[in-house]
Amino acid sequence: MRQHTVIDSPYGPLTLVADDGVLCGLYMEGQRHRPPEETFGTPDDAPFAETQEQLAAYFAGDLQEFTVPLRLHGTPFQLRVWDQLRRIPYGETRTYGGLADRLGNPKASRAVGLANGRNPVGIIVPCHRVVGSTGSLTGYGGGLPRKQRLLDFERGAALLPAY
Repeated sequence: MRQHTVIDSPYGPLTLVADDGVLCGLYMEGQRHRPPEETFGTPDDAPFAETQEQLAAYFAGDLQEFTVPLRLHGTPFQLRVWDQLRRIPYGETRTYGGLADRLGNPKASRAVGLANGRNPVGIIVPCHRVVGSTGSLTGYGGGLPRKQRLLDFERGAALLPAY
């Protein structure tokens, strides 16, 4: 059974989705590859207390690594990419090519980018920490301005005005 809730954040409203009480989605307003609303299930805040606490601590600058349980749905390759994303330390970035190397397939940077773009649990699975080969910002489902703000926030830069 799916449930969802919408919470406020410094990056705009976030829709949290749970599958049998376990977080399976975190979507930003206007996010590319955002599933249709009717797939989010019934409105219910109950499954999201721990997620909301951890997100609040993250946005306050008090949490650098999420431990909330996840139920990620994707292809085996996507799951491997998303696992690698969770290994990128707070405040650091990695390139698509670097992730492809870590997966044992240096020529798969484009496939890594596609899997990164389909990440269903943004922020918690930190796809914003992946940049182009030159360190430039490249695609982000939540938009490049949000990606830049998240990276600046994690690097200790002053937060820009709320979205």
